[in-house]
Amino acid sequence: MINKNPCELTIKEAAVALTEGELTSVKLVNSYLERIEAMEESIKAWALVDREGALKAALRLDQELTQGQRRGPLHGIPLGLKDIFYTAGLRTEAGSQSWSGFVPSYDATVVARLKQSGAIILGKTHTTEFAHQDAAPTRNPWNTSHTPGGSSSGSGAAVAARMCPAAFGSQTGGSTLRPAAYNGIVGFKPQHGRISAYGVVPLSWTMDHVGILTRTVEDSALIFQAVAGYDPQDLHSLNEPVPDCLASLENQQEPRLGLVRQHFFDQANEEMQRHTEEIAELLRQSGAAVEEVALPSNFTELHEINRIIMSVESAAYHQKMFTKHKEQYRPKIRETIGGGLTIPATEYARILQARLRQRAEVGSLLSQVDALLTPGAPGTAPKDLTTTGDPVIQRPWTTIGLPSISLPTGLGQNGLPLAIQLVGAPLVENNLLAVARWCEQVLDVSLRPPLD
Repeated sequence: MINKNPCELTIKEAAVALTEGELTSVKLVNSYLERIEAMEESIKAWALVDREGALKAALRLDQELTQGQRRGPLHGIPLGLKDIFYTAGLRTEAGSQSWSGFVPSYDATVVARLKQSGAIILGKTHTTEFAHQDAAPTRNPWNTSHTPGGSSSGSGAAVAARMCPAAFGSQTGGSTLRPAAYNGIVGFKPQHGRISAYGVVPLSWTMDHVGILTRTVEDSALIFQAVAGYDPQDLHSLNEPVPDCLASLENQQEPRLGLVRQHFFDQANEEMQRHTEEIAELLRQSGAAVEEVALPSNFTELHEINRIIMSVESAAYHQKMFTKHKEQYRPKIRETIGGGLTIPATEYARILQARLRQRAEVGSLLSQVDALLTPGAPGTAPKDLTTTGDPVIQRPWTTIGLPSISLPTGLGQNGLPLAIQLVGAPLVENNLLAVARWCEQVLDVSLRPPLD
C-alpha cells in the first residue's frame, strides 16, 4: 500500500500504484493541484494551471484503466510543460508580452505523443522570454532569494517542489541541465533531433533540444521512451532507431568515466571543484574506472560558435515581428536578435564548419569512455533573481548536439544543491542513461527542498 502523499511518488511508483488499483489518476492530479495551491505563491512556477482539463482527462483515463485499457507507464500521470510547447486550446505565451493571449490550434508533437501515451497536461510552466536569458518570475524552492536557473525555470522549480513528477523544458545553451542542477533534480537532454521540436517555439533551430526534468533517472527514461522518435514535421528530426533505454538501465556494469578538469574546473568555484573530485573518487571506489581526459584543441571556441548560431537563427525566426515590435522585447533577447541581424552570412557559414570539426573531434574522445564527467554548474544557484546563472558548463555539449544529463549529488555549504554532469556519445542515449542510473544508485542522493 502507498505510504506517501501521492505528490511525493516518482512516476514509476505512481504507475505501479495506478496499475494495481491503489491510486487513481484523479487522486494523483488532485494531490498535485493541492501542492500547487500551497506553494505557487512563493515559488511562481506556473504560467497556467489547467485544473479543469487535467481532472477531466484523469477521470477518462481512470475509466480506461477499469476497462483494462492501459496505454503505457505514463497512463494517468500529470506532467508540466514549459510555456513554449504549443498546446491546442491552451495559451502558449513563451514568457513574452508580445505573445500574450496566444492560443495555438494544434499540439506540439511532444504534447500529442504524451496524450497518446496517457499522460495528462497539468499546465504550462514559466519560461524566460522566448527561452533566452531575461529572467522569469520563478524562485528557487531551496531558497526563494536565489535563481532557479533558466530558461526552463518553472519546470525545474515545479519538479523540485513536488508540484508535478516531471516537466518538459528545452536547452539551447544550458536551459534544462542548469535548472536541474540548481534545483536538485535530474535533467536529461538527448541527442539533438531525437525528440521532435515541431510545435516548440524556436530559439535556434540547429541547437534547440527538448529536455526532460524529473526526480530520478528511471523516470527520465520512461518519458524519453514515450516521446522520442522520428517526426517528418520536424526538419531536424533524427530518422534513426530509438534505443531501448529501459532495458539498458538494468544491465550497466561499472562504467569508464572520463573526468574533464580542463576548462570546466576553470569555470567552477572551489567548492564545486572539490565536490566534483569527491564524487569522482566515490564512483572510483565503487568500481568505476575514472581517468582524466584531455579536450580537443580549440574546444573553448564552442562558446562563440553557440553565440553566433543562436544570434543568427533567433534573428531569422523573429525578424518580421522584431521589426514591428522591437520595444516589446526584453533587453537580453532584444540584444541577441539585434546582434544576429548584423552578423554576415560568411561568418555564419564559417561557424557552421567549425562546429562540424568540433563535433568530430569530441566524438573521437567519447569513443574512449562510457561518459564524460564534469561539474554540473559553476556553483550553487546564484543569489540573484535577475539572472538565470551561467550556462558555461552545458553550452559546449549543446552546441554539438550530444546527449547529457545532470545528477543531484549533494548540498553546498549554503544548503543549496550541487550536481555533476555526464555527457554521452551520439545516438546511444540508452548507454548514457544506464551510466547515470549506476551513478545515481552508487551515490544514493535524493534531495528535497525544505518547504514544509
